Amino acid sequence: MNPLSDSVPPVPDDAAQAELRVGVLALQGDVREHVAALESLGARAVKVRRPEELETVDGLVVPGGESTTIDKLARAFGIAEPLRQKIREGFPVFGSCAGMILLADEIADPAEDLTGAPQQTFGGLDITVRRNAFGRQRESFETDLDFKDIDQGGGPVHAVFIRGPWVERVGPSVEVLAEVDPRHASHTATLGGRSRIVAVRSGSLLATSFHPEVTGERRVHELFIRMIKGEA
Repeated sequence: MNPLSDSVPPVPDDAAQAELRVGVLALQGDVREHVAALESLGARAVKVRRPEELETVDGLVVPGGESTTIDKLARAFGIAEPLRQKIREGFPVFGSCAGMILLADEIADPAEDLTGAPQQTFGGLDITVRRNAFGRQRESFETDLDFKDIDQGGGPVHAVFIRGPWVERVGPSVEVLAEVDPRHASHTATLGGRSRIVAVRSGSLLATSFHPEVTGERRVHELFIRMIKGEA
C-alpha cells in the first residue's frame, strides 16, 4: 500500500468543477443571466472587462446585447486584441446572440460608425452572420430546437430569439448544431420557407443565435463547460 496515495484523497467532481473559472465579458448585455447560469452548474463565474482579468479565466462567454456597443467598449478597454490572440491560440469562447456576431469572421450587414468604418469582430468562427435577421424586437419568438452534442433526454432545447442573427455561410471547419425549421417556428415571416442555422461550433468556439441564459435552459452552458474541460 502506498502511504502517499492514501494520504491524498481524490478530488470530488464537484470540487474540480468549482475550480473552473469561466469569464463573462461584462461590458454590456445580459451579463447577470450568464453568471447565474454558470454558477448554477457549479462553475465560478468571473466578470471580465480588462486584459489582465482575461488571463485569470479558463474560458469566456460573450453575452447577448448590442454587438456594436460591445465592439466599441472592448476596444476602449483594451481587451479586443488580447481576446483575438487568445482565440487564435484555442481559448474556449461561447457567444450568444450578439456574441455570435462578435465571434464571426464576417458580417453580411455590418453596422458603420460615424466615419463609415464597419464594426469589428473578435473572429475565430469561419461563418458569415446577418444581424437582426429574424426581425425587430416586436418579432421576437420562441421555438424548440434539436441541438447536437447535448443530452436529448431533457427534450429539445427551448430557444428564445430576440433580434437574433442567423448564419448564412459556414466554412469547412464549422459544425452546425441547430437550425430553425420554418415548419415548427412560431415566427416564420423572415424565414422564406428555409431552415436557418442558429447554433455552430468550431473547435473550442461555440455560438448560438438565441439566449439560453434567459430561459433556464442550462444544457448549452453545460456543453461549453465540457468543452473547456476537454470532455466535448
